[in-house]
Parts: sequence; structure tokens; C-alpha cells
Amino acid sequence: MKNEFTAREIATLIGGTIEGNPDTIVTGLSKIEEGTPNTLSFMANPKYEQYIYSTNASIVLVNQSFVPEKPVLTTLIRVADAYQSFVSLLQTYNSKKEISSGVEQPSFIAEDAKLGKDLYLGAFAYIGSGAVIGDRCRIFPGVYIGANVVIGNDCTIYPGVKIYHHCVLGSRVIIHANTVIGSDGFGYARNSDKSYAKIAQTGNVLIEDDVEIGACTTVDAATLGSTIIKKGTKLDNQIQVGHNVEIGEHTVMAAQVGISGSTKIGKYCVLAGQVGLAGHLSIADDVIIGAQAGVTKSVTKDGVTILGSPAYEVSEMKKIFIATRRLPDLIKKIANLEAEIDQLRTKINGYSDTRHGTTTND
Repeated sequence: MKNEFTAREIATLIGGTIEGNPDTIVTGLSKIEEGTPNTLSFMANPKYEQYIYSTNASIVLVNQSFVPEKPVLTTLIRVADAYQSFVSLLQTYNSKKEISSGVEQPSFIAEDAKLGKDLYLGAFAYIGSGAVIGDRCRIFPGVYIGANVVIGNDCTIYPGVKIYHHCVLGSRVIIHANTVIGSDGFGYARNSDKSYAKIAQTGNVLIEDDVEIGACTTVDAATLGSTIIKKGTKLDNQIQVGHNVEIGEHTVMAAQVGISGSTKIGKYCVLAGQVGLAGHLSIADDVIIGAQAGVTKSVTKDGVTILGSPAYEVSEMKKIFIATRRLPDLIKKIANLEAEIDQLRTKINGYSDTRHGTTTND
């Protein structure tokens, strides 16, 4: 595997223009503020411009629009979008890493399981009866794949993942360590004596192509039918997806989001960290939900941003926020007004008593 590249080769790969030495060699990547010789970095955000004049990185990707205020000693490669070009290079760099192959021992593969070509199966992995694994999959040590699970091509399942029976994964799915797919949904019926009877969870989880799920996330199986995560969706670490939830295409969620059962989320949505959604809701397409929002009602309008707990549209939430900020002053004003009213009442009462031949004043 080649582990060094020249500025000329990189510029050709990403369609960039070189300013400096085209034969500059890099062997790794670095952040611009921590750049070291023979590494490549990038600068897309203007607030990092200060580092481009002192970085020791050998090559830096910059936007075409960048105009330096001082001399730049490193070799620059100008591109339309430095961030996207760097992401593209990261993907290329990652794809060049050596990939393990073969079946390590000890591991267990059921006799009727079907395995695709060029499989990597790590030690202590378990593949259950009737499971079907596609081509070029990488299944790391300690993974459990239950009976009749179907996994498409080019999937990566990291250590400790558990995939329960009958779950279905599309192609190019990535699931990070210790995530659980297909555990029982949180379904119980309350008895007359206030104890709880478990409701059998007979469904599965369906994950479409190009989904990535972070570490320690749980996706519950449906009570009936399927919990569905549609193509291109990206889930962060430590997310809870309840039974019969449906998540639309290319939706992204940050850590610690919790989605109650039977809620349906549209496509292209963005859920920030620690968002909580009540059950049986519908969220429209292109909706942005701010961090720690508590969503208790369906969102029917596409493209809105909602904030707060309980969540409101951003325009309404701004009004609430401004009003909340004013509360201490309003409380003081109310207290002052109450004091003035008391004084007026005292004067009025004293005036009334005087008119009737008596006075309350000494």
C-alpha cells in the first residue's frame, strides 16, 4: 500500500491548483494548529487563518477565495471547497488501509448460514442459523448475528455488536461497537393489580443502504412489522430508537437522542443532542430540532426549526426566551406596583375615614 503522496498527485485527485512546490511529499494528515512536517491539513474556517502562517504541515488545502495577509511558507492547494476536498481525501486515505480477511478462530458459523465472498470474521463471532451475509463484509470480534439475519454487501460490523434474529441490513451499512439491533421494544400492559405483563415483540428491524449507526446505540424491534431506518441516515452514539419507529432518508441525529415508540420522522431531518420525542408523533421533512428539545406534538410543516422543552417553532421560542429573560425585571416592577397600590389604598382609606368624622392617623 502506498503511504506517501506528492502535492501534484493530491491536486490531480481533487482537482486543485498548487501554489508552492508540486513535489512536496506528505505521509499523513494533521490539524492545521498541530501540523507537523510531511502531513497534509486544511483551512476552511477563517477563524483558523492565524495558524496557516505558522503551521508545520507540508501541504494545506484552502478555498479558492483565500487571500493571505502575510507570507505563507507551506505549499497550498486551492480548491472550490477545502472542507469537502479534505473529507474526500480522508475517505480515500481510509480506503487504502489494509483490510483483514478470512475467518478467525474460535468463531461459530451455523451450518446453514450463507457467507459471501471476501468475508472477514473476527474471533469469538457468532453467526446463527439461516443467516445470510453479503460479499466483502467485515465482522469484527465478539459480534453476535442471530438466526435468519440478512446483511447486504460491504457492511462493517464493529466489535461487540448484537443483531437479533430476523433483522435485515442493506449494503454499506456501518454499525459501531456495542450497538444492539433488534432488542425487544418497551411494551407492557398494566394488569388490574398494577403489575405489568410483557407484550411479545414479534417484529424486526429493517436498516436500508448506506446507514451508519454509532457506538452503544439501541434500535428496538417492532411489536408487529418493522422498525425502519431508511437509506443514508446517520445516527450518533448512545441513541435510543423505540419499537415501530420509522426514520426517513438522510436524516442525522446527534448523541443521546431518544425516540419513543411508533414515532415517524421525515427525510433530511436534523436532531441535535439529547432531543426527546414522545410516542406516536409524525415529524415532517427537513425539520431541525435543537439540542435538548422535548417534542410532545407532531410537526406537520416541512423545513421548520423547533427549540425548547416543550418544543416550539424557533420564531415563537425566541419570543418566549426574550420574555423569560425579562422575568426578573417584571417581578420587580410588579412588586413596586403592588407597593404603590398599597400606599394608594392607605391614602384613600384615610381620606374616607376623615370625611366620616374619624381619622386613622394620630
